[in-house]
Amino acid sequence: MNTEDRFIDIEIKLAYAEDMVDSLSQRVHEQQQQIDKLEQLCAVLVQRLRDNTQGSSGSQLPHERPPHY
Repeated sequence: MNTEDRFIDIEIKLAYAEDMVDSLSQRVHEQQQQIDKLEQLCAVLVQRLRDNTQGSSGSQLPHERPPHY
């Protein structure tokens, strides 16, 4: 294998590596967007849960049995 063929092989490998890096970068970006949405959803759910427990009688959760049982 001569020097020119080696350079061609290296350029091909580099092109594949750059494509892979671009693909992975795009995937990481998409996953980060999904994580951000899930964090927002969790924050909303936590706030709703806090609002519901503050509105109920005492510190009991809605699914707990009353003390007289």
